[in-house]
Amino acid sequence: MIRACILMALTLLPISAPGARAAALDVPIAGGKFETVLPPSPKEKIAIVPPFRLDAALVSNADFATFVRKHPDWSRDRVAGLFADEGYLRQWASPTEPGAAIANQPVTQVSWFAASAYCEARGARLPRWHEWELAAAASANVPDARNDPAWRQQILDWYATSARGVLPAAGALPPNYFGVRDLHGVVWEWVEDAGSMLVSDDSREQGDPNRNRFCGSGAIDLEQKENYAMLMRIAMLSSMKASYSSNSMGFRCAKDARAPR
Repeated sequence: MIRACILMALTLLPISAPGARAAALDVPIAGGKFETVLPPSPKEKIAIVPPFRLDAALVSNADFATFVRKHPDWSRDRVAGLFADEGYLRQWASPTEPGAAIANQPVTQVSWFAASAYCEARGARLPRWHEWELAAAASANVPDARNDPAWRQQILDWYATSARGVLPAAGALPPNYFGVRDLHGVVWEWVEDAGSMLVSDDSREQGDPNRNRFCGSGAIDLEQKENYAMLMRIAMLSSMKASYSSNSMGFRCAKDARAPR
């Protein structure tokens, strides 16, 4: 269930052409200081993002099928219930084959556990939230377009139709400034630290300093209405458990810049 504090925040704010699949290349991103909607602590608005590499495109059904055939414990008929819910890969034609019609589309109906296992098998990991947020702040022409009203409106328009109808091929959308595709308007995306974005209902956890609480004091400036799209994404991620799957949740992989390609 989406946490009540996030829904409260959202109520205070105003509400592609097909193409060939781009290769899932590691795009280098320099990182740096970044003003985030999800600060490291209530007293900080700036995150320090080390250099990292990010897949240019979302992982496709065909990509994930190759992984499943090599690691059959992640097929839908064998995966442990602890790691995936009943919706896991239910759209596939068989436990190991997605079918030609959706092979090049972004894979969805995958749990955080499964997405993490796929990236680990590639010697990578899921992107961390601040990495994803930094990459997604770029327009086609500038690395940070968040102060551009036209770009913000384009993002909101994309969110209005995200994951409805037939998905485009993974990598079909134009690249942004960094060369990364599909960051908006296709599917939501798992991040490595999704669990730390949760706001616990258990009062015994409220003093845990190791959890990044979305509703912490000062965590979001509600006057920053341009952050609405990111609030929506945080709300989606914070409503998901690691074993959940969704027809609107996909993923891509990342790695530290120093890691070998």
